[in-house]
Amino acid sequence: MRLRRPLAVVALAVLSACSPAESQPQAKALGQSSIPPIEQDKAEQEARPYTIAFGGDVHFEGALRARLSEPRTALGPIAKVLGRADLAVVNLETAITTGGTPAPGKQFTFRAPASALTALKAAGVDVASMANNHGMDYMETGLADSLAAIRKSRFPVIGVGKDDDEAYKPFRKTVNGNKVAIIGATQVLDAEFIQSWSAGPDKPGLASAKDEPRLLQAVRQARKTSDTVIVYLHWGTERQGCPNPAQLSLAPKLIKAGADVVVGGHAHQLLGSGYLKGAYVNYGLGNFVFYNFGPVTGRTGVLTLTIKGRKVLKDVWTPAVIQSPGLPIPLQGQAARQAVADWKALRGCAGLAAKP
Repeated sequence: MRLRRPLAVVALAVLSACSPAESQPQAKALGQSSIPPIEQDKAEQEARPYTIAFGGDVHFEGALRARLSEPRTALGPIAKVLGRADLAVVNLETAITTGGTPAPGKQFTFRAPASALTALKAAGVDVASMANNHGMDYMETGLADSLAAIRKSRFPVIGVGKDDDEAYKPFRKTVNGNKVAIIGATQVLDAEFIQSWSAGPDKPGLASAKDEPRLLQAVRQARKTSDTVIVYLHWGTERQGCPNPAQLSLAPKLIKAGADVVVGGHAHQLLGSGYLKGAYVNYGLGNFVFYNFGPVTGRTGVLTLTIKGRKVLKDVWTPAVIQSPGLPIPLQGQAARQAVADWKALRGCAGLAAKP
């Protein structure tokens, strides 16, 4: 009687008879990875911590407009702080246009020429979000100009696009072996502009955090192919030093969807920053390059996080104060130490922890 070989042996013999190119798909079909375990471990070991710096709200209104005559030095001394990080992100709170019609009924409308993007790049900024309550201040024409300027400059801008896919699309970059994704969205929109300013299918506009399902979908999608997922938001209540209910509601939802870092601003003053449910949250970065400032609204700085994969290993606050014509000037000595202590105290009403 002829004995049958065990099925596993037969399968192994078939695989052995195939060429390497033929055997790889069959190996996948049997549930095996095409990358040997040793190479996978090596890839994971090669990822090293990186730093990312966050600044708050930037525009070039009032006396700041003259700074754009020399865009490569427009942001002043704070550029050195931004440039030290592997990545740097700010909120660009203005339309990029010299035309368009001001949004009807708005008290403040901001716009700047395309040299604003040159200024950001020269200052060490790697990506800016335009998802905010001033991103479409000059309505549809201003938005078209903004999108054209972004394309021409090739400077990465998130939170705005020709449709919702583009507006919610993350900026992606691999840094020290870490695949980083940064999404921009705004939770702040004037009621009369929510519909007209929000991006949709075949509709240009801004990425709106008021459409929570759409934002959470973008976060979950980014999570699938990223080591670090960051959401940069426009959120908060003007002149209020503690997070509002909308912020407190959204942050844990974003974390559950896969965000590792959630940061942003809008309140024109600093809010708490710290750890929440294994992620890092900042509720308010304050004004940054801003023509209107006072004793409270002029307090600012750069938040620098050290990250590896999904873990925020360290946070550092470099305090600054806004001085005429609206530039953030880093503090030194005792003034800096006191400003850091004041910044740490802000997490008290935010429900955030000092450590993971």
